[in-house]
Amino acid sequence: MAAAALASHLVVHHHRLSSFSAASARDRVLHHRRRSSSLPLSAAPCPQHGRPRGARALRRAAAGGGGGSGSSETLPYVYSLEELYRSCTTWTWRGMRVNYLVRGEGPPMLLVHGFGASVGHWRRNIGVLSESYTVYAIDLIGFGASEKPPGFSYTMETWAQLILDFLDEVVKRPTVLVGNSVGSLACVIAAAESSRDFVRGLVLLNCSGGMNNKAIVDDWRIKLLLPLLWLIDFLLKQRRIASSLFERVKDRNNLKNILLSVYGNKDSVDDELVEIIRGPADGEGALDAFVSTVTGPPGPSPIALMPAVRAPVLVLWGDQDPFTPIDGPVGKYFSALPGELPNVTLHMLEGVGHCPHDDRPDLVHGKLLPWLDSLPAAAAAEPTSRAPAPAA
Repeated sequence: MAAAALASHLVVHHHRLSSFSAASARDRVLHHRRRSSSLPLSAAPCPQHGRPRGARALRRAAAGGGGGSGSSETLPYVYSLEELYRSCTTWTWRGMRVNYLVRGEGPPMLLVHGFGASVGHWRRNIGVLSESYTVYAIDLIGFGASEKPPGFSYTMETWAQLILDFLDEVVKRPTVLVGNSVGSLACVIAAAESSRDFVRGLVLLNCSGGMNNKAIVDDWRIKLLLPLLWLIDFLLKQRRIASSLFERVKDRNNLKNILLSVYGNKDSVDDELVEIIRGPADGEGALDAFVSTVTGPPGPSPIALMPAVRAPVLVLWGDQDPFTPIDGPVGKYFSALPGELPNVTLHMLEGVGHCPHDDRPDLVHGKLLPWLDSLPAAAAAEPTSRAPAPAA
């Protein structure tokens, strides 16, 4: 089993997280609910409106240019997982169940998680954003509580089509897309393929270069590891080896170590975050989704797609990201993009890792909220419905 041990180590470093079911995670978290954290998980909604206290104060501070959390009034409200999961509902897409949440009133935005994450990963953002916006958060097919159909081939293009259909069938208004990691790339694909009226704006939080690291062939680090990545693909096609690797990747201690390596703010890596990601990886289809995502085609490059995006774009980049480092090909491209495309705004976030919205939500809100305020008003008319997409 020496090869399996080597592959296990490589899988952990090959991609941030595995694809898990939030349905069982919900049961575990509700039973072993953890309310203590470095951030105020116990904040209460306002009794009059069910809105979180302090969100408006944070928004005022952010609009004034401050991103810090210097007082308790400006700390972001954090929804408990129980509250978030209780608010979720389902939408049927191509005969498959898709889990999503909607909170708040105002112009819509859609939050799209990264690899292995789910709706719960936005728990530190939904309270603040939903005070002035209608916030949708979705579990992509293969992740969270959304369906993981047997034999399904996961691709970036499929997730992008899911996003476009969700906007068309559920939101039905021009929407700001906010994505992290592979969720960012799915949003880029969707925005590049959509009309300007359909996607009102695009927010990218450490956008990935592909569904897996095989996409970044121009990075010398990936070139060095490419033979090992292909070895992982080979090993994962062996069911017994894949199952063994999956068990190692979803181990609680391994996951916590992975998260600590990709978060700049180590205090944000608490037990609740581990449960959001780990959840119950025993859910049906979770292993197949993990293997398909790690071994599948990386998908189109954001470098080729960004010139086709006409909507305003905000890029927020954690400078301590080991997966899409700022000195890598994708990081370098996005750091130079504002000088090439007038619709792009970039902010580097110092001391922040791969998941800025959860790593340092105060910094993200401090840049995001003023940018949202600056967007042109959305057209009153609903976007024109598109022709039905071909079946998967």
